Amino acid sequence: MSQFINPSANIPKAILLPLGILIAIGIGWLTSLMGIAAPAILVVLAFAIPFVVAVFYEPKYGLMAFIVFCFTVQIFLREVGGSIPYGILGEALLLLTWIAVLSNSSNKKFEWSNLRSDLMYLTLFWFFINIVEVFNPADVSVRGWLQEIRGTSLIWFLVVPLALLVFNKNKDLNIFLYLIIGISILAAINGVKQLYIGPWPGEQAFLNGPSQKTHILFGKLRVFSFYSDAGNFGASQAHIGLIALILALGPFKLWKRILLFLAAGLLFYGMLISGTRGALYALVVGLAVAIFLSKNFKMMILGTAIAFSGLFLLKFTSIGSGSYHVQRLRSALNPEDASLGVRLYNQERLAEYLDTRPFGGGMGVIGFWGVKYNSDRYLASIPPDSYWVKVWAMYGIVGFILWFGIMMYILGKCCGIVWNTRDKRLRIKLMALTAGAAGILFCSYGNEVINAMPSSMIVYISWAFIFLGPKLDNKLDSKKREAALAESYA
Repeated sequence: MSQFINPSANIPKAILLPLGILIAIGIGWLTSLMGIAAPAILVVLAFAIPFVVAVFYEPKYGLMAFIVFCFTVQIFLREVGGSIPYGILGEALLLLTWIAVLSNSSNKKFEWSNLRSDLMYLTLFWFFINIVEVFNPADVSVRGWLQEIRGTSLIWFLVVPLALLVFNKNKDLNIFLYLIIGISILAAINGVKQLYIGPWPGEQAFLNGPSQKTHILFGKLRVFSFYSDAGNFGASQAHIGLIALILALGPFKLWKRILLFLAAGLLFYGMLISGTRGALYALVVGLAVAIFLSKNFKMMILGTAIAFSGLFLLKFTSIGSGSYHVQRLRSALNPEDASLGVRLYNQERLAEYLDTRPFGGGMGVIGFWGVKYNSDRYLASIPPDSYWVKVWAMYGIVGFILWFGIMMYILGKCCGIVWNTRDKRLRIKLMALTAGAAGILFCSYGNEVINAMPSSMIVYISWAFIFLGPKLDNKLDSKKREAALAESYA
């Protein structure tokens, strides 16, 4: 393997210098013909070729790269730009990883039995529903359907089985948590920089466009960091902040718990400055799930008291009213909020239209792709403002019931797995992922989050780890028994 990665090991040193000179001349010639594009392409290849080799050697590197990509893709879109289809690059990463997995399938490196699970069957079922949707009686644009299916089920279909195959060890779970918390902290720091120092050039260009209407309200910036928008940023910060907070209460070393508490505090501040009111519900629902799964009666009482106290302070007091961000968060609990009134009015319009359309208006008929590919349709003129509402509009009440039933089954199964997990450290990790996924699901009633990156990717991989929980638990239990047995013979 080392000779394959380093082929110069078999090349006589005498020809290395002439070879280097020839390569330099070749690069100079290509630059004269292609300009700066030639060395840029070569630099990309210098990184891409070793990366591809590494992925084929260890496919999990591909999934790890995809995790990082999902967080950072907007940086390339805004700061680099160009005509590169960055979204498709993420899918290309997944396909490359799948090719690497399939090319290694003969050496029994992967536990294919992991795919025999309820999660995988539901994944296949929902993907099949989305394929069949191309024949929806509403007869919408096929291009709109093709773009929409990428966010609704294709990534789900590619990520879940891949995670079950290559991310199925306890150390992989740790790597996943390190990655999502670490990158989210960087996002929070960049968000603070946006607010107090100013945005990067690409971020400023984003604010100078149509996004100004939604990201600068009353002269105040809604921070979005390197995410697609402030709503996505705020929900993700709440999601990962909740995970960090739950882990901070786990049976880990003191210094780790302190760092996790600090991380949670920073991430919650990131949520606050995003001005995303729906993120509050991600916290409330996620905490409720975590408190229930703790199986600790005292913790249930204390956690419930703290949660209701926080909501009481927001609803019935003026504490923090001097802060615009606190005031905006407080408006999430105001039933007379103007924004809520508009959303409810739009839902009434949808209800009237969909009353005679049980299978909805078709995929890609509402939201961004609706405006782009189905602008002549009535549904394209109504902003969904919610992923739940978007599912209802696209698939109709029949499709919504199927989707919501799948979500509830997965959430219920995740809770059951966490409830029965014996290893305390594994249990708190799976509890954090379950609470985070539940929070994002219910937060999606107010925003399109569970179908947006990086939240969707995090939820899908979280599901995979939780459904692998019994197997991980058994392995850890086996190691403990072996260690105890070895100690008894010592």
